[in-house]
Amino acid sequence: MRRTKPLIIAGIPIAGIVALAHQSGTAAAWAPTAPASTRPSALRPPSSSCYSTNASHRSPSLSTQLRSSSIDVESLHLTPELLMMTDAFSAIPDEKTRHKQLLYMASKLPDVDDSVRIPENKVPGCLSTVHVDCKAEKRGDEYVVQYFGDSDGLLTKGLLALLIRGLSGCTPEEINAVDPQFIQAAKISQSLTPGRNNGFLNMLAVMKKKAVEAAEREKSGVPAASASADPIVGVNSNKGDIADDTVTNGIVSSFDPIEGKPMYNAILSKLIAVLKPTSITLTDNSSQHAGHAGSKGWAESGESHFSLEVVAEAFEGLSLVKRHKLVYMLLGDVMQKIHALEIKAKSPSEV
Repeated sequence: MRRTKPLIIAGIPIAGIVALAHQSGTAAAWAPTAPASTRPSALRPPSSSCYSTNASHRSPSLSTQLRSSSIDVESLHLTPELLMMTDAFSAIPDEKTRHKQLLYMASKLPDVDDSVRIPENKVPGCLSTVHVDCKAEKRGDEYVVQYFGDSDGLLTKGLLALLIRGLSGCTPEEINAVDPQFIQAAKISQSLTPGRNNGFLNMLAVMKKKAVEAAEREKSGVPAASASADPIVGVNSNKGDIADDTVTNGIVSSFDPIEGKPMYNAILSKLIAVLKPTSITLTDNSSQHAGHAGSKGWAESGESHFSLEVVAEAFEGLSLVKRHKLVYMLLGDVMQKIHALEIKAKSPSEV
């Protein structure tokens, strides 16, 4: 039976999906729309809509999908805007159409000027070049954040547009509570290569950190460099050597690699680039486990056991398990080459 009206999912018209059954062409692109009186061109949601999801605001169809895929809906802590878009994307029947929708969202992302395209706003670890920044403004007793950004890759730009819309107008606490697993619930991850999926995680981590920084700057009324606390820096090898780290605006931004320690160097390189920690200490304990069962490490260096202590804004609002999962995800194939990694991950507010 042919439909004459667009399919409506979570209040969003999804044009062209039903037509796939009757036409040989691809589905028409859609853009999530919002009331003109509440949403300016920057794609931000009304500030009053930002809060952690609960049963009264949960989409039934998304809840069913999440339960069937073993994803705990409560643990995702989606903003209503992200929940609506997750529901809409998950209802699209094929990967090609979801890909098309991301490209369309990319085309609708407002332009930014060159003042945004600076090294401080560049997202590390993305296949495409991504710049994102935000402003905080006080609304009532809270500070909410508005994002803006750009990318030279269309699909990456579509992911950025989705995050900008889903997170803008929310408080730093609400933003940092969002679980990146929503991209799996939305079935968007099916369209992404491992490299692009890692880039998405990096974008979200950077946006979470920037939200906290922007709110703190607005509260204090001083530049970011003055508002940042002095970091604790100590990157340790099993010999007790302390590497000289570069610290910028209270953030550990680099370290001195140790020759003959490829796993040690890889772990620090990945975590410093993405987490932007205020403190990070990595200790190689492999010598303490030499000869133990299961202690075989990287063949070239014998690195097998590490302990990590890291403090970063990205951990704010995350449970202990999720902090560990985030570290494991960022390290990727490195985890397959070592035997054990002991993790102590904290947010700055817990230090």
